[in-house]
Amino acid sequence: MNLERLKRIFADQGCKKVYVKTLAKNDDSKHQPYLGGDEIFNLFPTSEIKAISSESWDRERFIATIDFAWIAEDGALFQAPNTKFILYPKYPEVRLSGFLRGCSNGPSRVMNTPLYGRLLFLSVSTAGRILGYAAFPDSQIAAELRAINTQQEGVFATFNLSNSDNRTILLNELARIHRLDWITSKRLDRLGNIMACDAPNCGGYTLEAELGITPNGYSEPDFLGWELKQFGVDNFNRIGSAVITLMTPEPTEGLYVSQGVDYFIRTYGYPDQNNRPDRLNFGGIHKAGVRHERTRLTMELIGFDGVTGKIRSSTGRIVLVDEQGNEAAAWSFASMLKHWNRKHNQACYVPSLSANQPVRQYHYGNLVTLGVDTDFQLFLQQMFIGNIYYDPGIKMENVSTRPTVKRRSQFRIKSSFLGNLYKSSEVVDVTHC
Repeated sequence: MNLERLKRIFADQGCKKVYVKTLAKNDDSKHQPYLGGDEIFNLFPTSEIKAISSESWDRERFIATIDFAWIAEDGALFQAPNTKFILYPKYPEVRLSGFLRGCSNGPSRVMNTPLYGRLLFLSVSTAGRILGYAAFPDSQIAAELRAINTQQEGVFATFNLSNSDNRTILLNELARIHRLDWITSKRLDRLGNIMACDAPNCGGYTLEAELGITPNGYSEPDFLGWELKQFGVDNFNRIGSAVITLMTPEPTEGLYVSQGVDYFIRTYGYPDQNNRPDRLNFGGIHKAGVRHERTRLTMELIGFDGVTGKIRSSTGRIVLVDEQGNEAAAWSFASMLKHWNRKHNQACYVPSLSANQPVRQYHYGNLVTLGVDTDFQLFLQQMFIGNIYYDPGIKMENVSTRPTVKRRSQFRIKSSFLGNLYKSSEVVDVTHC
């Protein structure tokens, strides 16, 4: 194996970027190589995240299963079915586990030789599979790696598999779209065909259509590794006062799950405030530690220490508690961790104006916010201080006859606080790039 051949193998699998970790002497199948903090969940996709509770904070952990395969010397791929990421939130740190167990042709000699300087190459295929290759420090591929320019990202040396500057490409495309002025609302189907779009939430679809982004079932960032978030404003010169929906996960625990959403709305909902008959709503801004006047529920962060900004319990959760202490609805940290990290490591927030006459149309602003490098504990910290809040739009119509329910759980933030969610953020004028 040499570097050019390894690049071709990665590229043939649809990989875009390669991460290289220099292994410590004791990094082996027993001691679990260290990969960094929970930003690893931003870089690599996971299948499922489970919380493992312990009496000791040192052993509290999240275990994330991943689709992982080793690249052999002849270029063949060998599945490593027991590979996992283990996150210890106290530190926080993520370690790689089970990467040789059950694999018919894994690099056991390289990975279990106690030698500093071994190299672990990792990348992600189009299908969401993580591919790995391991090399000794005196190998040809190690010498070739030392001869090329790499960027340091956390514990990884990284390089792209093409020479394109994805950030510049994105900003240039957004500048082009801004200069188009008003764009008729549209969306793309899975085959890339342009379809009409006449709903109030078509701003995101129209932006994606203009960038050629088609719907897909794999939860990946939208455009060249960047997650795009469109948000409506009234004025391009005042983009800091808009409200942005960050994500819309359904509760995973509480009476909402055990008794059903029908019970939840009838118990905690309230008559429609616009006097629409036979309708119950469940909405309003719910902030941590504040009892909501209409729903009578208080949002709490169980298992998170707001002073240190760390998760204290892997079984922690965001929870709505009623006046009797019942958990009306809850979102486990494990489920929220998966929702948040993967698609928000590189995010671009684009403001838009909208109009309905003569047809629905959008105009996208020149000032965009870029956020890079996030982790879930930053999200929880913003919830703790009230900058992120729960603002659902749940309703039940025809309550007394044939009830129909609409579910929409929304976690939202004012655009002026976006920078707090990332370790690096900036507002960029795309027309000056």
